[in-house]
Amino acid sequence: MPTIAIIGRPNVGKSTLFNRLVGKRLALVDDRPGVTRDRREGEASLLDIEFTIVDTAGLEEAGADTLEGRMRAQTETAIDAADLSLFIVDAKSGMTPQDLSFGDLLRRKGRPVVLVANKAEARGSDEGFYDAFTLGLGEPVAISAEHGEGMGDLRDAIVAALGEEAFADEGEEAEASVDVEFDADGEPIESYDDTKPLRIAIVGRPNAGKSTLINRFLGEERLLTGPEAGITRDSISVEWEWRGRRVKMFDTAGLRRKAKVQEKLEKLSVADALRAIKFAEVVVVVLDATIPFERQDLQIADLIAREGRAPVIAFNKWDLIEDRQATLADLREKTERLLPQLRGVQAVTISGETGAGLDRLMKAIAATHATWNRRVSTARLNQWLERMVTHHPPPAVAGRRVNVKYMTQVKSRPPTFVISTSRPEALGTSYVRYLINGLRETFDLPGIPIRINLRKPANPYASKKKR
Repeated sequence: MPTIAIIGRPNVGKSTLFNRLVGKRLALVDDRPGVTRDRREGEASLLDIEFTIVDTAGLEEAGADTLEGRMRAQTETAIDAADLSLFIVDAKSGMTPQDLSFGDLLRRKGRPVVLVANKAEARGSDEGFYDAFTLGLGEPVAISAEHGEGMGDLRDAIVAALGEEAFADEGEEAEASVDVEFDADGEPIESYDDTKPLRIAIVGRPNAGKSTLINRFLGEERLLTGPEAGITRDSISVEWEWRGRRVKMFDTAGLRRKAKVQEKLEKLSVADALRAIKFAEVVVVVLDATIPFERQDLQIADLIAREGRAPVIAFNKWDLIEDRQATLADLREKTERLLPQLRGVQAVTISGETGAGLDRLMKAIAATHATWNRRVSTARLNQWLERMVTHHPPPAVAGRRVNVKYMTQVKSRPPTFVISTSRPEALGTSYVRYLINGLRETFDLPGIPIRINLRKPANPYASKKKR
């Protein structure tokens, strides 16, 4: 499947076209220029053809050591790696010196290019459309990415540039059959498919080192980094392999306290990061080891627990710590004290800058993911429940003892249990917490959210009473 990069100066509609081609609002779109900073990939279709599409940052003339210069370097990397570039210009505003400069850049590279005149639906766009011929990149394709106009012409131009053979159907892959296994009680054993990519979201406060960490995993400067806080805006996914296991990792925008998030664009970035958390299986909370456990760090960890994701904590910038033994002891104590809802959570010290501790972090991720997928048979659960109730009976209310009858696990990811009891409302949160702590210890379920739902058994005589 060919790879096609969308390039052009800021605010010409690149992300709008990207979203239309992938059929989803994956890329953030705003009226202001320069919203997109990192390269974002997606699976696109245009009428009868399919391809990988890459959204890029707006091309700007800037020094290599500036943020804009680093963004340009990312875009040039995308051009070099793509089979074809869609060079987007604004037919409404006409050509600019930037457009002419980047047209020269594309001709020097000698890569296949399709010139696209966007916003062609606007009044007065004809002059800008004909002006695009001056770029010397052939006849422009007039489209409206916002309204979906000209998509057929764009399809024909892409096929003409790459050839019909580039889109030949290779045949659909046969679906792998899934064998369901059963435990000794005849219940299905729920397991995860390790042939699918393990979805990992990297979250944390701004400037915690999330993008640097992912770049170190990949061994290349795939994501934009720098001293400026808040560089990442979109949730960008990258795929790679760790010990033969496919991994899909999401870089996310830094999450600040809600009161500090005022601008529309930052609100969109935060919403994108929250979607990445919900989509992920394991969420790595990156903490700055020099200033860990700020209030926002704890709120992020609590959000992950409420969403039922599998959390792992990474204490980043460990290379900056001098007294490591004392700091490590302090971090362990604070982890247990400040995150009681994630008791036993895997916590690893790392350095995204040097690469230290990354293999240990991946081992912690794999172990946490396995725990998050764990199931316990009903027979073992009820034997355990009987011992727990005998050792510490439920509280009596108005002289009446609460009767705990039965327990089963209804799902994993995260492990979720149902307890049948005569008076669910009287059992109390402290007793439920006692049972959750017992589940963690007995069935080896550390550091992940555990959910217990209380239900009152149906009364078999209820229907007879109504007659």
